[in-house]
Amino acid sequence: MDGFRIPLGSWVATGVDWIKTNLDGLLDVISFVVSFLVDGLTRALLSPHFIVIILIAAFIAWLVRSWQLAIGTVVSFGLIVAMNLWVPAMQTLALVLVAAVIAVLIAVPLGIWSARNATVRAVLKPVLDFMQTMPAFVYLIPAIVFFSIGVVPGLVATVIFALPPGVRLTELGIRGVDSETVEAGQAFGAKPGQILRGIQLPLAMPTILAGVNQVIMLALSMAVIAGMAGADGLGKIVVEAISTINIAKGVEAGLGVVLIAVFLDRVTAALGDLGSNRSSLLGLLARRRTIQRLEAASAEASSTASASESAEAADSKNAADAAEREKASPRRTAVGGGVH
Repeated sequence: MDGFRIPLGSWVATGVDWIKTNLDGLLDVISFVVSFLVDGLTRALLSPHFIVIILIAAFIAWLVRSWQLAIGTVVSFGLIVAMNLWVPAMQTLALVLVAAVIAVLIAVPLGIWSARNATVRAVLKPVLDFMQTMPAFVYLIPAIVFFSIGVVPGLVATVIFALPPGVRLTELGIRGVDSETVEAGQAFGAKPGQILRGIQLPLAMPTILAGVNQVIMLALSMAVIAGMAGADGLGKIVVEAISTINIAKGVEAGLGVVLIAVFLDRVTAALGDLGSNRSSLLGLLARRRTIQRLEAASAEASSTASASESAEAADSKNAADAAEREKASPRRTAVGGGVH
């Protein structure tokens, strides 16, 4: 037994080498697309003055959550500017957003497929368990082999690490839809695609958005590990602080990551119940629309009641006039008979 060993690691290394040799063109395309997306979003975030980005972020926070979060966003992002971390913070934000979008685009279809197919669900479950429990640093080794040092291996590792909760919560949301509701749709002749789009996805949306929130949070938690792969941003500053034992630099960069995380968490968490928060702009507009509808309904009811009262009054007057005419008719007849 002492000499027995399964060379699993060697097999994996051989597979990685084969992919690098035979799929080099595909890896170059992936690297170009990812770099283009991250660099483009980074330029979009850094081109305007930082005050413009802060105001946009504050407006989004007020729109979906509350004016308190909007004020907190201004203070938080202002603190990032004051610590001279605006550029690396936007680089980290761009990396996280691109990674989260890619992860969600993969996770939601896989979650829907898993919810509708037991075989797919049985295959995906151990794969997702493996992806969630494998140390995140391990993902960097083949990613660096495939894409060299830079933002691309960090993003690939981030996508792999952040993917599982999106798949699991999408599957949970679809499978959690009341079966009677689905059966009612089937009874009306709806096709599976129509049931998915019209019944299951709308009812599962809060759970799916919770999965999106978790994907973004896990992607942000990979910022430091992405920095180890050479990706620019706050993670790279933390890595430099660790290598030089610079406590001040590490604390400031870490606080920047926390402030971005709080903003993204609160905003994405509010997407599941848009308009229900009374402090949000959408909630304010929804209340105003409700009040306007109630006022319109009240005015219509009052108009209907007034018209009904007018009709009743007219009917009463007509009835009274008819009664008087009937009373007057015998008297005229009697007078006419006396004259003859």
